[in-house]
Amino acid sequence: MDKIELKRRTQRFAIDVIKFIEELPNSRSLNVLCNQLLRSSSSIGANYRAACKGKSTADFINKIVIVEEEADESIYWLELMEESGLVSSTKLIVLKKEADELTAIFTAIGKTAKANQQINKLKNSSIKKSEIEIPKSEIK
Repeated sequence: MDKIELKRRTQRFAIDVIKFIEELPNSRSLNVLCNQLLRSSSSIGANYRAACKGKSTADFINKIVIVEEEADESIYWLELMEESGLVSSTKLIVLKKEADELTAIFTAIGKTAKANQQINKLKNSSIKKSEIEIPKSEIK
């Protein structure tokens, strides 16, 4: 999956959450949960877009970690809706599955980016023999 597809997928998830929320009845508790879910689910795509425009690898990694956290938080709010009995499980299945998959995707992206960052640090800090200058006084 490339960046464009992943941007679309995160946006689609937010849209699906919006449509899901709009179909739910109004209640004090459910409104609070819906507000939290709406914030976290829409933040996934927004932060992924920001990560793609990151100024450095460290910036990218920091934003990807936020994306991963927001996806996981979305799962939390969906689980609360389900376990509290405020929303039927069948309505949540697709959203929970997508939130789980997004969490896994961004966890993997974060791990790969961190590993690549470490490899690059090691490569850049290694001194190559050809780069070492030996003082002429030492050559016999």
